[in-house]
Amino acid sequence: MKAGALLLAALALAALGADAAAALLGHDPFAPDLFNRFAAPSATHPLGTDDLGRDVLLRLMQGARVSLAVGLAAALAATLLGTAAGLVAAWRGGWADAVLMRLADGLLALPALPLLVILAALDPAAIGLPRGEALADILRLSALLALFGWVGVARLVRAAALSVLARDHVRAARALGVAEARILRRHVLPQLAAPVAIATALAVGGAILAESTLSFLGLGIAPPAASWGNMLANAQDLAFNAPLAAIWPGLAIALAVLGCTLLADGVARRR
Repeated sequence: MKAGALLLAALALAALGADAAAALLGHDPFAPDLFNRFAAPSATHPLGTDDLGRDVLLRLMQGARVSLAVGLAAALAATLLGTAAGLVAAWRGGWADAVLMRLADGLLALPALPLLVILAALDPAAIGLPRGEALADILRLSALLALFGWVGVARLVRAAALSVLARDHVRAARALGVAEARILRRHVLPQLAAPVAIATALAVGGAILAESTLSFLGLGIAPPAASWGNMLANAQDLAFNAPLAAIWPGLAIALAVLGCTLLADGVARRR
């Protein structure tokens, strides 16, 4: 758990310190420098430069902002939606449970990645978002990923809530006429904290991977904004001439997903 938290904290610090690092090194991570293409690592360019002469380290740090923002926003939205849906399904039962779980089953049956590709390819202006702006792209991708990501959380929360509601002390509280809101707050929600935390951590890693995939396909974060996915896309033709251009963003994605997995595993072990 500590290793996962340290990895994610290091990536978050890199994202927060991107502007300070750019000022310290004296480079603009978005400005091309065609006379300095594929520069080797040095004191002024610690990880070298890319095919347009931009500093790779600074772009990785800028990309951390975007990729982590999409991962966190999508995971939190999916967790909130899934937790609410799962609680309602378990608490109310009957038609509410049937409708919500059939909706979840329907979304699970759909091929998520092809649908994400189709939806991400739609013109942002059609839904009132500006084209090519990083914030608009982050919001659009986060909403798309949350649309499919809430299902797993909802099923997990429903199963955990049903287990808690079947316990004797909860039945006794209901029989004594304790308000349902109090039962939910005192007995049900605390028991859901660990499963929801695990699901959220895994969802962050999954959202980072999905954003990287869409950006790699040219359907995610639009240049010149940097994300790990579009950095990989820019490096796909340079695998033999400049392999480090692909290795660094790929390593960043791997470390982020590994950090989320280790964090979720640590929470599960402490339950």
